Amino acid sequence: MTQRALDSSGEQTPGPSRPAMIDAGAELDPVHPVEPPPPRRPDGLSAAEVAERVARGEINDVPVRSSRSMTEIIRANVFTRFNLIIGVLWVIMLFVAPIQDSLFGFVIVANTGIGIIQEWRAKRTLDSLAVIGEAKPTVRRDGVAAEISTSEIVLGDLVELGPGDKVVVDGTVAEADSLEIDESLLTGEADPVLKRAGDAVMSGSFVVAGGGAFTATRVGREAYAAQLAEEASRFTLVHSELRSGISTILKYVTWMMVPTAIGLIISQLVVKDNNFKDSVARTVGGIVPMIPEGLVLLTSVAFAIGVVRLGRKQCLVQELPAIEGLARVDVVCLDKTGTLTEGGMDVTEVRPLNGSDETYVEEVLRTFGASDPRPNASLQALIDAYPQREEAAWAVTDAMPFSSARKYSGAAFTEADGTASAWLLGAPDVLLSEGDTALAEIERLNEQGLRVLLLARVQGDALDAPGAAAGAAPTALVVLEQRLRPDAGDTLAYFADQNVATKVISGDNAVSVGAVAGKLGLAGAENTLDARRLPADPDEMATAIEQNAVFGRVTPQQKRDMVAALQSRGHTVAMTGDGVNDVLALKDADIGVSMGSGSEATRAVAQIVLLNNSFATLPSVVAEGRRVIGNITRVATLFLTKTVYSVLLAILVVCTQVEYPFLPRHLTLLATLTIGVPAFFLALAPNKERAQPHFVRRVMRYAIPSGVIAAAATFTTYLVARHHYTGEGALDAETSAATLTLFLVAMWVLAIIARPYTWWRIGLVASMGLGFLIVLVVPWLQDFFALKLVGTTMPWTAVGIAVAAAVLLESVWRWVGRRFGA
Repeated sequence: MTQRALDSSGEQTPGPSRPAMIDAGAELDPVHPVEPPPPRRPDGLSAAEVAERVARGEINDVPVRSSRSMTEIIRANVFTRFNLIIGVLWVIMLFVAPIQDSLFGFVIVANTGIGIIQEWRAKRTLDSLAVIGEAKPTVRRDGVAAEISTSEIVLGDLVELGPGDKVVVDGTVAEADSLEIDESLLTGEADPVLKRAGDAVMSGSFVVAGGGAFTATRVGREAYAAQLAEEASRFTLVHSELRSGISTILKYVTWMMVPTAIGLIISQLVVKDNNFKDSVARTVGGIVPMIPEGLVLLTSVAFAIGVVRLGRKQCLVQELPAIEGLARVDVVCLDKTGTLTEGGMDVTEVRPLNGSDETYVEEVLRTFGASDPRPNASLQALIDAYPQREEAAWAVTDAMPFSSARKYSGAAFTEADGTASAWLLGAPDVLLSEGDTALAEIERLNEQGLRVLLLARVQGDALDAPGAAAGAAPTALVVLEQRLRPDAGDTLAYFADQNVATKVISGDNAVSVGAVAGKLGLAGAENTLDARRLPADPDEMATAIEQNAVFGRVTPQQKRDMVAALQSRGHTVAMTGDGVNDVLALKDADIGVSMGSGSEATRAVAQIVLLNNSFATLPSVVAEGRRVIGNITRVATLFLTKTVYSVLLAILVVCTQVEYPFLPRHLTLLATLTIGVPAFFLALAPNKERAQPHFVRRVMRYAIPSGVIAAAATFTTYLVARHHYTGEGALDAETSAATLTLFLVAMWVLAIIARPYTWWRIGLVASMGLGFLIVLVVPWLQDFFALKLVGTTMPWTAVGIAVAAAVLLESVWRWVGRRFGA
């Protein structure tokens, strides 16, 4: 379930789409629910108690909704405004005209079916990936801890918590070991809250430090997060510039279409004294092509196919606009650990300081590794280097988990001789005073891309004593080597080629991070900045971020501020990360990208989850977004050119009081050959063009002049043909000549849009022309579509007018490209 943050006033914070906060009132306090403390059950529920609760329905049965239901998919594709209009016209045509004049209705049925099938495929992909990325909370039952599905939690379960775990149901803390919970996704307050036994925890919050366990007091739809989840995790196109642009276009089309259609109906049925059925057929033939019915379908299909393609690469797109959004990104902020480097690290060296005994230091590190039941990567490296003996000589008496805010962790021991000691392990530049002589050596190690931790002994044996860190005595340096991701360098190079700025933001030492980035070939990796020297003013901060590429010692709140500073300069920002310290920035970035192995909290707020933990998947997402945006812009021009010339033709017919030149079968044929079939292939073709803003303006600046030229050329041919042909069958001959001109002009628009040419694009355009030629020369197709060119003078005149229109089209498109940009 994807959660979204609200600030303390109840307003939505900036960032990706979020559901509105439920007015909980007195019955549901989002942070401190009124619940009687449950009886302490250190072993958790028994199997019998679990079975009893399941039987009573006290189970966390909220379905994982990563997509629309099948009913919603069918409803969204079938019950549309334009399908209703076309459906009514189709029924009318079935009664008053031959079946060939009703072909447009069968096309709509086929298009709707394709849309349903493609979105169903996308739904299956999303649902299967959501199961892979689903949280597996650890629940203690009968004294045994085991991972189970979120949906299997029952009321009263004892759920264990560790750093990065998300609280999946509401509950009350039963055990707490320096347990710090971040409730910012619910309250907007960034500071973590220290929890003690008896305190309430809410679903949607997550652990930033420490550990513990809580007893589930609200499950299923009663849990707070469940009341927000349905809107937050829905398969949607909300807040997409592409979708909102198309909606704007359709709104304008409706405004144009309604009065024009009314005028055409009056003109054809009242003013002209024609055969009633023929007048109805020609009226419908004028209304139907005004509707860009395939545009919404192709957009949905393009997005759905994008989801399926990315799903095959183990990329879970939790919100569809993320595909489009990442294609528009111009700054990518990367967290080093887990993104540029793999999760694991290796201890390469331990350097005792101030005459410390090396054997003694190793014993401290060995015991330190055992102090945290859920070790982070640094502690895991210690455990690997100094494994525990079967019978430990030292005992852990206290532990302070690592916090990204303070940059160190702590542990207290009882040594083999009974001596009590307390130790801190963390960032040397935080634990050491500014002028310490050891910092120079640490700097040299950092410049080699190595990570250095300081082991320091606390005066006394209390970890939480005031000033414990300031008075700690340096004892040893622990040098760690991070494992670089083999594919990270190529990915950084891809973003550089695409003019996407890359910023590495890390909690580690800036020089060390810069060295790692330099090894991977990041441009500007030498431009490092310690975030503690970042200006507080947002504008000055934005300038500093734009001038540097690598930032170290960044706190979680600073990451969030840095994202906001970049956004204030008009940048579209993507943020990647896998740890709880990345959640705030992921939440506020335009696009949040999480690793599948990252904490549940990061996966909850990210729009894109890389389930294969490969940073190298990001270029595929960018390419998919660019394909969708670029291709939909192309095909939208085709559809809207047809709408413009259809509206203008209808207006010209009304003004001149002549018969509408086309039957529905003619425009169905033209739309299929010049728009429908080619648009489908063009919408799914590869496209690496960088996404451009102002979708509506970019489409209409080409569609309007193209439609005007097509309408003018077609109506000119029609009027010339009316003076050329006389007698019985004259209207059919006039229609055929006008159809020829309109087809040739529409084909030239298609030929322009298909550029740059490749073998398959040339073949696509040529095959559409061949299809029309076959209709003109095969007798039964001539009869079926009522198309027969009479004589030679008028057909060649129609071709000549179309050629002149094509020349004008080329000139106008080039002028528009120079005047307004490509």
